[in-house]
Parts: sequence; structure tokens; C-alpha cells
Amino acid sequence: MPSIPDFGRRRIGLVEDHESVAIGLSVMLKDEPDLELTCVATTVTELLARGMHLDLAILDLRLADGSSPKSNVEQLRAAGLETLIFTGAENTSMLRSAARAGVLGVVRKSEPAAVVIDAVRTAATGKQVVTTEWAAAIDGDPGLDDVGLSPRQLEVLALYASGEKADRVARLTGLSPQTVNDYLQRIRQKYAAAGRPAPTKTDLYKRAVEDGVLPVPQRTWGQVPIHEPG
Repeated sequence: MPSIPDFGRRRIGLVEDHESVAIGLSVMLKDEPDLELTCVATTVTELLARGMHLDLAILDLRLADGSSPKSNVEQLRAAGLETLIFTGAENTSMLRSAARAGVLGVVRKSEPAAVVIDAVRTAATGKQVVTTEWAAAIDGDPGLDDVGLSPRQLEVLALYASGEKADRVARLTGLSPQTVNDYLQRIRQKYAAAGRPAPTKTDLYKRAVEDGVLPVPQRTWGQVPIHEPG
């Protein structure tokens, strides 16, 4: 096994109503020095009621309580928890609903254990987990509203969302750092007004991919920075 940098153990909460799946994930993670499956709940409400400090929530798309993926993800994010979808479902509309609510990614239960562990580790550090399922969920979604960005705003979004820091975007575009930050604020305001909020850099990356500003990525996990400009 490759050595893992010691940044402390990441505490994982699983929302899953199939005991066999919970046991399987627990077995996958038990020998990982940096990952700990801290708690398992059958609903999002139950998980949040535990009041535990967690670094990531892993969520099944289809739960027995009939809750929607969008509502579940929104509840988790409102509580400060980023979410990774862990599913066997083929329902594209459910995947799109979760993707638009702001999940870090989607990984299928049928994937090999090493792939699942890699996805969990990437998401637990707050980075995007790019899979073909996540890309398909957002690519060509007919429900995405145009937010009316100007050419200059599109240029700033493309650079910033692709990983450049605000001061670097300023140098590349010939704008002042303050102007770049003003543009970013306006871009976020436009996305929020369209019902597609983008409060973080990861969210801006998602919106840029959704709108064709950046290409739909290939399966290369853990390469999307999430730090806000300093």
C-alpha cells in the first residue's frame, strides 16, 4: 500500500439502510490509517441527530424513507458536511438531482474496493471525485439555467475554476486583484440568482463544467483545489 501523509484520521458518516453495504464499507476502510467509518445511520436526520464531528458524509441515493437526494444533500451541506454519493442506482435524474445539490462526486457500489477507498479518501479531504457517473449527471443537463456571464466574467471563471489563484488570474488577464475578486463575487451572485449557488471554489468548478466553460473531466480524482482566494 502506498504511504499516506499523516494529516489525521478523517471521520466518515454513512447514510445507508442496507446492513450488508454498511458492513462491506466498514471492512474496506478498517485497515486504512487515515480513514475511519465513525457512524452509520439509515437516514440523514438520524445521522445529524448524532451530533458527531465528521469530515464527510457518504450517502446512498435511494433510501427507504423516500427522501430525495437533493433534500438530503442540502441538509448535510447546511450542517457543514460535504457528501459523496455511494450508489448502485442507474437513475440519471436522481444522479443529476444530487449533482446539482452540490455533492463532491458519485461512486458506484459495484466498483472495486481500491476505487471506492480512493474516492472516499479524495472526498474526505474536500476534493472533487470525478467519475463518469458524475460527469454524465451534469453534462448536457437540460435543466441548467443560463446565468448570463459576460465574456470577461467567463474568462475569469475559466481561469479561477481551473485552479488558478485570484492574484494569478489578475496577472493573466491584466486586471487588478480587487477587480478579479469583484468579478468572482458577481459571478457567484449570478449563479445564486439562477438557483445554482456556488459559494466555494469547488462549486464554481462544477458550474464551469456544467456550462461548458471547462471541459467535462476525465477520471482524474483529487485535482480540484478548493481554497478561496487569500
